[in-house]
Order: sequence, then structure tokens, then C-alpha cells
Amino acid sequence: MNNGALITAENLVKQYPIGGRKFTALNDVNLTVQKGEFLGLVGPSGSGKTTLLNIIGALDYPTSGSAIVIGTDTKELSHRESARLRNEHLGFIFQTYNLLPVYTVFENVEFPLLLLGMDTEDRKKAVMGILDRVGLADRAASRPSQLSGGESQRVAVARAMVKKPKVVLADEPTANLDAENSHNVLQMMAKLNEEFQSTFIFATHDEKVIGYLRRKITLNDGRVAEDIETTPQYN
Repeated sequence: MNNGALITAENLVKQYPIGGRKFTALNDVNLTVQKGEFLGLVGPSGSGKTTLLNIIGALDYPTSGSAIVIGTDTKELSHRESARLRNEHLGFIFQTYNLLPVYTVFENVEFPLLLLGMDTEDRKKAVMGILDRVGLADRAASRPSQLSGGESQRVAVARAMVKKPKVVLADEPTANLDAENSHNVLQMMAKLNEEFQSTFIFATHDEKVIGYLRRKITLNDGRVAEDIETTPQYN
């Protein structure tokens, strides 16, 4: 094991029971991820990329093997401990934004800080600071229904980044965006990666996302078929 790694998967296997048989979603996956990486899990639908992302995020657990995330073996965690790991150290970005419609932009971004028990003034400073970075400080009082798709995903990025997480997990974050908004959001995430040194891990088959990656891990039938460093096509 690389003790300096932020994330280590060792002989990771994930199986699901289907009709009296077992479907193997991940099959003997081994990899390490360091601080500050900007990488993608790529491959066709059913290749295991979202399953691996969910295990790294302590949303699911391996059948065998281990996923060591920020020094913790996730399969040893209780549900409460898994929630604490996610609340304190992980940020999540989904393709469907998952904004709470009854709350303002400010309140959506503030929510992770409420879970951490941060005081009011520090919350306000953190929320307005990250909204400024994603170009939405002037929309703090807006509701999600008043936002475009690109703006909604920028709010989702702000919510993921407001607590300065060690790891950001992004599952097909550009799936619902047009090309221009996809590039805007990806450029913003690449800038935040450099600024905060948060590790970004994408699950994607979008060539636009792949064009921003500095490392590409290709999954095929639940196995790592290729793991290479890449030069971003876009800046």
C-alpha cells in the first residue's frame, strides 16, 4: 500500500445478487489516488465506474477487498461513521444537480456547513466566497427554478466545494449540459482543483470531460483496462 495515497483500492470486488446469480460489477480493482489529482473513471455504461465512485464515496461497500479513503477502510465504518466521512471530507456533484427547490442558492450551498456545525458568520463568509468564485454571488437569493442548467450545476459545484473537501466525486456532471455550459463548468472545476488542491474524480464517458483530465482510468467489465497520465486538451 502507498501510505502517501489519499485513496487506495486493493483487490476490490463488488457483486450484486441478480435472479439467484451474482453479477460482478467490479473485479479485482487496484489503484491509488494522490492529493490534488484531476482524474476520470471512463468506460461504457455497465463498466463499473459509478460503482467504484460510490464505494470511494462510502455510499456502497465492497464485497471483498478494501477501499482506503483518507486513511479509513470504508467497509469497517458504521452508517454514522460513513456519513461523518462524507460530511467532513467529501464533496459530491451529480448530473441532476440535486438542488433543494424550496431553498435559495445561498441556502443550498450553506447546507453542508450546517451539518458541520459552523457558526453563522463563518458560514456566510464561506458561502459568499465560493459563490463569488463560481460567478453566482449575485444569484444568492434566487431559487433553483430561476436558474439555467449551467447555473444550477455551478451551484452544485459550489455546494460541493464550500467546505474545501479533500475529495470531490463527480458522476457524469455534464450529462445535462450543452457544450458551452459543459466547458464553462469544467474550466471552473479545473481552476478550483488547482486553487484548493482537492482531488477530483469523475465517472464519465463524455469526451469533453475526458479532454480536461490529467489521468484516465479506463474500466471494462469491472476491471481496470488502462491507467494512464494524460495531457489536457483544454485549458
